[in-house]
Amino acid sequence: MEELEPGLRRIVAPNPSPMTYTGTCSYVIGTGAVGVVDPGPADPAHLQAILDGLARGERISHILVTHAHLDHSPGARLLADATGAPVLAFGPPEAGRSPIMAELAAAGMAGGGEGVDHGFHPDEPLGDGETLSHGDWQVTALHTPGHFCNHLSFVLGDAVLTGDVVMGWSSTLISPPDGDLSDYYLSLERIDALTPRILYPGHGAPVSDPRGLISEQRAHRESRSVQILENLRRRPATPHALTQAIYTDIPPALLPAAERNVFAHLVEMTQQTLVTPAPHLHPKALFSLT
Repeated sequence: MEELEPGLRRIVAPNPSPMTYTGTCSYVIGTGAVGVVDPGPADPAHLQAILDGLARGERISHILVTHAHLDHSPGARLLADATGAPVLAFGPPEAGRSPIMAELAAAGMAGGGEGVDHGFHPDEPLGDGETLSHGDWQVTALHTPGHFCNHLSFVLGDAVLTGDVVMGWSSTLISPPDGDLSDYYLSLERIDALTPRILYPGHGAPVSDPRGLISEQRAHRESRSVQILENLRRRPATPHALTQAIYTDIPPALLPAAERNVFAHLVEMTQQTLVTPAPHLHPKALFSLT
């Protein structure tokens, strides 16, 4: 276990992949009676490594979860069973969905990408802006949807644990109906407004220039929207066709995730009345400029 700064330690789960980079970052906050943020996948070896990494006499008092993806939340219940600590999160996987994403989900659209932990349910909800204090540590929960509707970030002094809404190695996946680009932009603004000293993401290294990275990641999304509009100026297209035209430099295995991102952009553009889907808003719809 690596000490990042006083009162904050990190251990990386052994689940590297094209979607998780080197693995999921699990964080230990405080000393003595500690909190654990994102125990990660249901990997007994990783959970034992968290327990073994604690100092002599320390115990886990709370388990916090940023969001209900399979690389972040399933270990929470196992760790709770082993320690008796409660699991806290914004809510179950569908909590916090925007109305348009709720409509897509009701129509049968399922999430993609990293996989949803459908059985996840916290023991205690953590509301937006709610502060949790215990022993020598205190965190404030911020509802930061975009990557996932029930996503929380945790403010720890002048640092923010950002889960997957801002990552240290790549822009995040936004996969409807769990991900929402409009919410993502609002979450970036909210984190940026805190002017944090440093960000500790769910994957990758700490971010020492939060404002610079947030600006860069927003610009990346905006440039992707420009590419989509440029392609639609030539002819109407489906999300699949747009993905093939735009993502020409990534491994084929990542194209399905890229198509999810493209559809997220098209949903946001539909809400802005920039594009029109036919016959209706759907991942297979034909989109044209409005």
